[in-house]
Order: sequence, then C-alpha cells, then structure tokens
Amino acid sequence: MVASSLRSTIPKCAAAAQRSRRTSSIALNSLENRRRRDFSGASSRPPPSPTDTLPSYLSGPTTHFGFSSVSVTEKESKVRRVFENVADNYDVMNDFMSAGLHRYWKDELLKMTGAAPMAKALRRRASLRRAAQSDDDARGNDVPSFSVLDVAGGTGDVAFRFADAAGCRERAKSSGTDEICVTVCDINPEMLRVGEERARRRFGAAVLDESRALKFVEGNAQCLPFDDDSFDLYTIAFGLRNVTDVDMALGDAYRVLKPGGRFLCLEFSHVTNLPLAKLYDLYSFNVIPQLGQMVADDRESYQYLVESIRKFCTQEELVSRLEAAGFERVQFTNMTGGIVAVHEGWKPL
Repeated sequence: MVASSLRSTIPKCAAAAQRSRRTSSIALNSLENRRRRDFSGASSRPPPSPTDTLPSYLSGPTTHFGFSSVSVTEKESKVRRVFENVADNYDVMNDFMSAGLHRYWKDELLKMTGAAPMAKALRRRASLRRAAQSDDDARGNDVPSFSVLDVAGGTGDVAFRFADAAGCRERAKSSGTDEICVTVCDINPEMLRVGEERARRRFGAAVLDESRALKFVEGNAQCLPFDDDSFDLYTIAFGLRNVTDVDMALGDAYRVLKPGGRFLCLEFSHVTNLPLAKLYDLYSFNVIPQLGQMVADDRESYQYLVESIRKFCTQEELVSRLEAAGFERVQFTNMTGGIVAVHEGWKPL
C-alpha cells in the first residue's frame, strides 16, 4: 500500500526532469567558455559567508544525531559507525528507506545532469581531435575533458549510472585515458571497499586501472582532498544530511567545482502533501526500523537514518544555504511529493 501510494506521485516530476535535461547544452557551452579563458594561477572566488538572516548550520558545541543531541566532534564517528554497519546491505537499506523508489530517483538525477548527451558530444569531439593529432600529441593529452565528483557515493550506485551513460566500459577497450572521469569520494572506507568491488565485477578492471574512468577516493565532504577548480559536476545523493556541518560541505563543493561547474544534491526532504506525509511517517517510524532489525539485525542504524531526514533542512532553507555558499541559479525539484528533492546550482564563471 505504501509503495503504491508513493509510486502514484512519480509522473509529477517528469516535466521537471525533461526541462533539466536541456541543461546539457548549457554545460557544454560552459566547458567551452572555460577552455577559452586563461585560469592559470587564478584561485576560486571565495564563497560569501552566511548572511545575518541565515544562522550557521552549527551554532554551538552540540548538534543533532537523529533526534539525539551529541557533541560536534562526536557526530562524525557516530555516522561513520552507522555506515560501517550497513555498508554490505546499503542497497537493501535504500530499498527500505524509499520502498524501492531510490532507483527511480537516481535515474532521474542522471537525466537532470544531461550526462548522456554531453558524453556523446564530448566523445565525438575527442575522436575528431585525436584523428587530427600525431601519436605523440595524443599520448600526452591525458587530462579528462569532463570530470564528475560523486560525494558520499561509496557503493557507486550513482557513479555507475554516469559510467554507463557515458559508455566508459566500451571506451576502456581502446587505449589511453578516458576523456570522462567519475570520481567517487566517501569518508567511509568500508563503503568504498564495497563500491570498488562492485565496480570491478560490473565494468572489469580496465575501467579503473587503464582508462581510469572510475576512481574511488577516501575523503571528508567538509574538506575534500582535491584542488580548487577540479570538477565540472558535483553530485551528492542521500549524503548531505549526514554531514556534520552542511555549510562547510557546500563551501567545499563550491571550491572544488570549476568556474561554470554545476552542483546537484539528491536528498530526502520534507513532504508537501499532508496525507502523504502522515502515511510516510507511519511507514518510516514503524516499518523501516523493524525491517532493519529483521534483515540486518540493526534497528538503531535504521532508526537514526529515519530521524536524520526529519532533522535536515527544508527545501527552502537548503536553497538559502547554497546561495550563501556562492552558487547561482539555485532551484529545487520535488519528487514523489517532496519525499526527496533535487537541489541544483551553478558556480559562476
């Protein structure tokens, strides 16, 4: 009954997804504009500080861990233990949390990025460029044309969608570094272990070791281990609400994006339809923890994940925080009545 009610709202986001797919041409133009400009030696414009009307996400020595209050220094280790506990059953966990809809939401996120048509255009351009180059020039051109960073994506669920859409497995049959690179960054080494094992089974070793289209890197969303202006696209799916300081994470997302780069966040949000909200709360608090106990012998981790959704920003608050971090053209798209939302913004050129 719950899954049926949730799925009945799916068609409402189809028009928004279609509109967002047209951004692939905007992103391609942004890539070209960046390459025509000389950014050598220039650093990113620092993001502005939150305004007086928007209090900092952290305002004291304590913060929330679900409905509990814990010290700021303690939350990170607690969240880490949750995901260590669920790493091997992460996809099952997402099925519980969303009644299976997370797969559809992630597919829609991919469509909103315009990754498939963009990859097709970039590969065609790269092929023409290689045909016009000498072998020596081609060997020296190993910098990806398009770089994606998927944060908190340890098991690779979103990154694999990018790799499939971009044809990375087929490209790995040719020599040289792939023009498209998808980097998965996660704070939890257990999640990364699961993700890399899945990647090798799904794509083969060549995609990771030879074409280097997929990478797995351990890192904290609040202080990413990458240089300024490194990525064209930053995605984070169902991870932002688990970060200790959301403002810091958004600021670092801004830092590592290239000028003209795009940020997209898929996250559980706040349901806008009252009858659906009541039904969803009933399912979340009474069914999900019980399923966690039955399937994974871990009620507490699933209880935290349910509670963390209710403590996270509203759709409008996250828009304000993105704008405070420096992003422009910020907007959000509700899916399934606001059970999840995709927030997006662009780093100005």
